[in-house]
Amino acid sequence: MTVPPSSLAELRKSYERAELNEDASHADPLQQFNQWLGEAIAAQLPEPNAMTLATVGSDLRPSTRVVLIKGCDERGIVWFTNYDSRKGRQLAGNPYAALQFHWVELERVVRIEGRVEKTSDAESDAYFQSRPLDSRIGAWASPQSEVISGRGVLVANAARYGAQYLLNPPRPPHWGGFRLAADRWEFWQGRKSRLHDRLRYRTEGGAWVRERLAP
Repeated sequence: MTVPPSSLAELRKSYERAELNEDASHADPLQQFNQWLGEAIAAQLPEPNAMTLATVGSDLRPSTRVVLIKGCDERGIVWFTNYDSRKGRQLAGNPYAALQFHWVELERVVRIEGRVEKTSDAESDAYFQSRPLDSRIGAWASPQSEVISGRGVLVANAARYGAQYLLNPPRPPHWGGFRLAADRWEFWQGRKSRLHDRLRYRTEGGAWVRERLAP
């Protein structure tokens, strides 16, 4: 079904679930994030751990994709992927990225920016071994971001590596974790009349500065 442009222009929603103010928010953005993530999980939202990852390549063209957060502490936010993928190659050339969580049902967005580095081999090994067997085989079977002739390539690769490694596939050398060390956070809470709440945290002199942005 084709959606008329006029119908798109008429789509709108009034955001009235909650508010975000300086007095009720945490001074540390990591604590604020953990609170909101915990509330998204408690609300049983679909895939509350899904986040959009934005990177920029050497051609200066930005690209985005959805990945899953697998760790979060004072060192940064962690996800795992194929290092030879498009995002992996872009991060190798430009180690800065942005993340975004959009919890639609809670009318909330979190944006995070910072420098990215690979996790240690030990961290990547530990997480890889925690994955289901088919996911571990899949990491070997998929030449992520490369052109393939059809799905049969993936099926054949999975069969080949499954026969080779049986129940104990090792972590591929091209697969592992990334960690984004945040130097900027923004928390967005939808509000009525498009007068949304936006609190930004940025580093200054080794401390977090919290400030309100106009919506």
